[in-house]
Amino acid sequence: MGQQSEKQMLGPWMTSALVVGNIIGAGIFLLPASLAPFGQNAIYGWLLTIAGALSLSWVFAQFASRIDGGPYAYVRATLGELPAFLVMWSYWISIWTGFPVLAIAAVSYASSIVPALGGPTAAPAAAIGAVWLLTIVNMGGARTAGAVQLVTTVLKILPLIAVAIVAGVLLGKGVEPATPIPAAINGGGIASAAALAFFSMLGFEAASLATAKVRNAARVVPIATLAGTAISGFVYLIACMAVIYLIPGDQLKTSAAPFADAIVPLLGPTAGMLVAVFAIISALGCLNGWVLCAGEVPLTLARDGVFPRWLGVTTGIGTPVRAQVITSLIATVLIVSNYSRSMAGLFTFMVLVTTAVALVLYVACAASALAMVARARIKAPMLVPAAAVGLLFSLWIAWGVGAEANLWGLGLMATGLPIYAAMRFSSRGSSPAAGPDPALLQE
Repeated sequence: MGQQSEKQMLGPWMTSALVVGNIIGAGIFLLPASLAPFGQNAIYGWLLTIAGALSLSWVFAQFASRIDGGPYAYVRATLGELPAFLVMWSYWISIWTGFPVLAIAAVSYASSIVPALGGPTAAPAAAIGAVWLLTIVNMGGARTAGAVQLVTTVLKILPLIAVAIVAGVLLGKGVEPATPIPAAINGGGIASAAALAFFSMLGFEAASLATAKVRNAARVVPIATLAGTAISGFVYLIACMAVIYLIPGDQLKTSAAPFADAIVPLLGPTAGMLVAVFAIISALGCLNGWVLCAGEVPLTLARDGVFPRWLGVTTGIGTPVRAQVITSLIATVLIVSNYSRSMAGLFTFMVLVTTAVALVLYVACAASALAMVARARIKAPMLVPAAAVGLLFSLWIAWGVGAEANLWGLGLMATGLPIYAAMRFSSRGSSPAAGPDPALLQE
């Protein structure tokens, strides 16, 4: 198995870009259209989503500064090997169901520039091509992927800021919103809006997944996790509200490229085309970061003996190419098998399923933090309230996602049980890999 040299690993800026880049992806560029029907509930949903994500990011930051091995190690240390496996299995599923979302979003915006890309054959072909292009980039190693992530992260923030500035200027001149925001507020509407918004916040745990690829991870990963989550949440809130302010509600609900549609009437078609280009870069940059993470999950499980051992093999510079290729193959099958749905229908379906399976990780890590504190195995300021808020928030989002998506999530998680049983049966008589000893992790 290959090992990485120091210079091949991610530094503070690339690690922060990994967090921000994995959070800010396709969701924000398509989400305003989905949130438009919720009116004022969307604002409260966003605020609660940001608060919940920050609470959970604090949990991941505290774990990352104390325990090596990422989320798998956190959960295994308190809940045991099987729950830890199922958590990471579910999380891996959320990654490869997220691949099509990002690729489809990139193609959706590209079709506003090149209409032919929206065709029934060209669209899935372009989405699949995007997946494999970024897979090849990641095969070059974490440093190569990190460089791409840093550049695309900077570029993707520009149109979000631009739209917010335009809206701010108009607001300062006393211009009324394109459509008055309905005042009706209800808990169900807030929960549904938050469930959609939370998909756009997935990824704040990205740095903790890649600790083996980060220099001085115990210090860099917590800072990158917290800072990246806060920056992304702030940018999201002002950008999304700006689009809702600029575009009439009826138009926004059906918009395939909300940010471009918000800019065109004010700055002309060239500005709208530039926004579409930046949206494509954003989706592809996010996909790049998730390809990196997609390789780390199977690699961790394989090296712990609960996944096929051949997935634990890396290149000479420590890149888990086999795991990345398998994830991309699965994503390719998903794109092909679901493209009979409309673009919007496929996007919404993948969003809900991805959110449902990703929630398993957040619930488990928040519960693990509470268990560690209760057993006096870890001491950290504010960890208990942060974990408690994060746990309640995750359960609330699960309610907002709805029964159908949660059933899909449970069903997909259960598919890991035969794999775990087969791996345990094949390894009878051998000692399982030792996990971290939490008793040694006090400050």
